[in-house]
Parts: sequence; structure tokens; C-alpha cells
Amino acid sequence: STQPRINMIVLGIEGSANKIGVGIIREDGTILSNPRTTYITPPGEGFQPRQTAKHHQQQVLPMVHEALKLANLKKEDINAIAYTMGPGMGAPLRSVAVVARTLAQLWKVPILPVNHCVAHVEMGRLVTGAQNPVVLYVSGGNTQVIAYSLNRYRIFGETIDIAVGNCLDRFARLIKISNDPSPGYNIEQMAKKGKNYVELPYCVKGMD
Repeated sequence: STQPRINMIVLGIEGSANKIGVGIIREDGTILSNPRTTYITPPGEGFQPRQTAKHHQQQVLPMVHEALKLANLKKEDINAIAYTMGPGMGAPLRSVAVVARTLAQLWKVPILPVNHCVAHVEMGRLVTGAQNPVVLYVSGGNTQVIAYSLNRYRIFGETIDIAVGNCLDRFARLIKISNDPSPGYNIEQMAKKGKNYVELPYCVKGMD
């Protein structure tokens, strides 16, 4: 007789930029815990790779313990370790990768490197139940139209200068808006109180 299939439990560590999170999730998509924290810099300043990596190094192990506690699990219950392989900032990514590899060896479980961009899309598919979506992917470093074709996700269009998230971050630094909890959120709250609507120019270059 065939054995019943195990609903795997995976612990994932994400640290591609100034946020670090440790999530525990069942294979069916049930989120068991998801503690996270953000490296906050003073207004007008961005986050540098070395300092961001140091923040992640200080936070990641306590967050692993917290994630297990919130999920009411022990390390023996974890079937695999996932981590952000990229894209992202090099130093923070390396910090996360070292911890993930070490835990996988200590706990004797498989390790799953994850593409940051694909993870965003797959989370959306899981939550919505969409089978074959055309995705508008908007994040700190990417603004792209993505769809699945010929066994991989492909970019069918993207901004020709910088990503929307990057634009908001730069604007916040320029006028020294607080980074706590995030520049984009604070810009949105300020915009809600605004009275003057400023129409920005719109231009289309070439065939784009």
C-alpha cells in the first residue's frame, strides 16, 4: 500500500533588502507564522548593504525561534528550509543564505533556493487561485508585466527608467520623509491630506 502524502512544512527566510522575515508555511499555503522586522534609517538616508546585512545577522536567529514559537512547532517538524537566492542586495542576501544553509545542515533537511521575483508571483497565484495570470509586478526594484510562457516566467514589458518603488524611495529621501514604517506608506498618507493636484507630464518614447 502507498503511504499517505505528507503536507510539508517549510521554513523560509527572506532578506533581499532592508526587511527580513522568517515564515513557516504548509504546502497547502497555510501560513503558520510570519514575524518580520525592518532596518530603519534616518529621514533622507537610504539603507547601505553592509549595515543592512549586520541588522539581518543580529535579527535572524531570534526571528527563527519566534517563528517556531508562534507556529507552535519544534525544529523536528520542519521538512525543508527555503531562502531568497536573489535578486536583491548582495550582502543581506549572503547573510540569509549562510543561516539557511547552516540550519539545513544542522536540521538535516533539504534547502530550497527561491527567486525573489518568482516568489511574489507564486504567492499571488496561491492566494487568488489564478491558473495562468498576466501579472503587473510592482515592487521596490521592479515594475514589470510578467507571464508564464515556454516553461518559465518571462518579462513582456517594464518601465524604461526606474521601478515605481525605487522612484518613491528616491523622492522620500530627497524631501526627507521618514522611513518608518516605509517611505511609500508615508508618502501615501501625506498625499491623502493634500489639497493641490499637480498634473505630471506623460510621454511615450518610440514604440514603447
